[in-house]
Amino acid sequence: MKKLIVVAALGLVAVGALAQGQFTFGNKNLIATPPIDAKVYLPGGATPLGGDAYLTQAYVALGTGAYAPVGSAVSFRTGNNAGYIVPVVISTTFADQTEISVVMRAWEKAGGTSYEAAVAAGALVGSSAAVNLKVTVAPNPPADMIGLQSFSLVPEPSTLALGVLGAAALLLRRRS
Repeated sequence: MKKLIVVAALGLVAVGALAQGQFTFGNKNLIATPPIDAKVYLPGGATPLGGDAYLTQAYVALGTGAYAPVGSAVSFRTGNNAGYIVPVVISTTFADQTEISVVMRAWEKAGGTSYEAAVAAGALVGSSAAVNLKVTVAPNPPADMIGLQSFSLVPEPSTLALGVLGAAALLLRRRS
């Protein structure tokens, strides 16, 4: 009887694992149709990000909902592949063919281990435009981020700097 329960439980786990929608988080796939070639740059758009000083992570939204991080943060490649990441297959809790919106958010690692921490620290951050895709379920290949465009990091004003600007605006408004 115990064996039957164990086999049934394993069967349910296997079916549950197959029901997870997936997509490929990556910014270069030249064999995709159309190809994906979306480097991420430092401010100014001339120098691509490289190495583990910068991180990126996929953020997903369903419909008009808020974006939430999925998967782990990954660093950028170096040399001729600077500005790109090694593609990663991300599993989600969404069912097959669920349409989701995905953005690629990148940040300076010195600002923290998450995009939100980097924003709060005033580090360099950036985000791609949203890409809509339908997740797939294995054994189908994961959906690619077709339509992803290059973007640059920008200096994010720190919370303290925004507070100072707000106070200055209030003082100037009172004088008028």
